[in-house]
Amino acid sequence: MVKLKFLIPLFVFCCSRGLFAQERFSITGIIKDGLSDQYVKGAVITIRETAYSAVSKEAGNFLIENVYPDRFVLNINIVGYQSYQAQINVRTDLDLGIIKLFPTGFENPEDMALQKTIRATNIAELFSRRPNFLGGNQVYGIPPEPKRLIGNFYLDTKWNKASILLYKDMEILEGYFVRYNISSNNFEMRDESSEQVTVIPGFRVQNIVWIDSEHNIPRYFVNGMDFREDGSPISGFFEVLVDGQMPLLRRTEAVIKPSNYNQALMIGERNDQIIKRNVYYYLKEREIIHIPKEKRKFFKIFGESGAELEQFVKTNSVNIRQPSGYFTIFTQYNSKFDGFESLIPKFIEN
Repeated sequence: MVKLKFLIPLFVFCCSRGLFAQERFSITGIIKDGLSDQYVKGAVITIRETAYSAVSKEAGNFLIENVYPDRFVLNINIVGYQSYQAQINVRTDLDLGIIKLFPTGFENPEDMALQKTIRATNIAELFSRRPNFLGGNQVYGIPPEPKRLIGNFYLDTKWNKASILLYKDMEILEGYFVRYNISSNNFEMRDESSEQVTVIPGFRVQNIVWIDSEHNIPRYFVNGMDFREDGSPISGFFEVLVDGQMPLLRRTEAVIKPSNYNQALMIGERNDQIIKRNVYYYLKEREIIHIPKEKRKFFKIFGESGAELEQFVKTNSVNIRQPSGYFTIFTQYNSKFDGFESLIPKFIEN
């Protein structure tokens, strides 16, 4: 015990002049799914052979603080994804940027060129050693190139400046840049001067107005929870194209189209694809209703104004089978009522 009383102060003194006197730094980064481009929450980031670690947050970001300068091996692991490993050299605060993890069973698209080169080299070597070996499908032992998921789940991949109205206390968030993930029903939000992203669940947002960065016009979105379809509440957001007595709404859906590749015949689409499609509705009281495809049923939804609108369509050569035609007709109908104001000056596709 006597020795320990002397050794402890000595250890503290030595450390204060050595290891503890060194400058410390921080390591940051953002983790994303390499296929869907969504942020990955819950990934465990560790520095091998040290006690430093962190867990990625809702927006995929992580922070490791007080790291002493040295070379390390960084590991990232999460169930369902391939492990990630990289060597890092900590000499100052280190921002690793976006790190992409790929689901188990998929190859990193950035490595595809190398994989193709290796595969081609193996095939060339096989044929040079066995020149009488005929038929590409007879090259056994060479695994087929794995399929990938092509596309993304964003309504608009661009960041658009927006005003957001939250349900709670009717709070308004203004001046942020946002984009909307259709699949997760989340809004990603960041400040103009920062790359730090915050995720807001869609169920917290009542409505949002953003300025389309390409067309420089406002776009209006409302939460489907405030409406009904066949008597049931709806998840996700609807864009209000025309407001008034009978509003015109649009909802963008994202679905995965499976690969139809035939390995034996080597034909078809090898990769799964994310397909986005627009569905158009009109709002009657609080009920969301699909716009009818049949011409007769379409004009019937306008009641006594149906015949007048049908004549308007003929006179102005409006194509009622095109979304831009819906916009023109609903604008014409709603303009008949007092107080009508056009939300957007023109129809735009997503």
